[in-house]
Amino acid sequence: MTKKAIIVGASGLIGSKLLAILSTQPEYDEILVIARKKTRTTNTKITQLIIDFEYLDHYTNLITGDVVFCCMGTTKSQTPNLAAYRKIDHDYPVRLAEIALKNGIKEYHFISAIGANSESSNFYTKLKGDTEDDLKKIGLKSLHIYEPSILIGYRKKSRPLERIAAFVMKIISPLLFGGLKSIRQ
Repeated sequence: MTKKAIIVGASGLIGSKLLAILSTQPEYDEILVIARKKTRTTNTKITQLIIDFEYLDHYTNLITGDVVFCCMGTTKSQTPNLAAYRKIDHDYPVRLAEIALKNGIKEYHFISAIGANSESSNFYTKLKGDTEDDLKKIGLKSLHIYEPSILIGYRKKSRPLERIAAFVMKIISPLLFGGLKSIRQ
């Protein structure tokens, strides 16, 4: 049995790796990439739907398949306006999940962040927690939430603080035990 996957955020660190992996898997015969900008690909399995996420509802009939992987997100440096930041990290993923439910998509995978907590006083961890909570309320048949720690990999834009944190984590990671073991690199 072959499947159709939908990836949102395929140009980012996680999404691009996921796209590369899924495009080689025989169980996926079709991959729909929903994005703001076209990505370079020659793989015949991949179809790109270039949209303005403000008008996500206009594309509801095209968002069909078996599984959604929502890897979209932003940073404060890319999106300093906190209302716009919330749209990208909360509103769009939640609306996408509602569309997935309506269209009978059985699986929804969401990339969140370690420490996500809707009760947090930190904007980022609260935002991720709010998104997780709202996704859980939708009633999806199968919801998978991933809470990675620091994401390490090549990025087009320099992130010096992230590189420093990754270096520090590499050193202290072997020393993390008990409850801290979950944040090991």
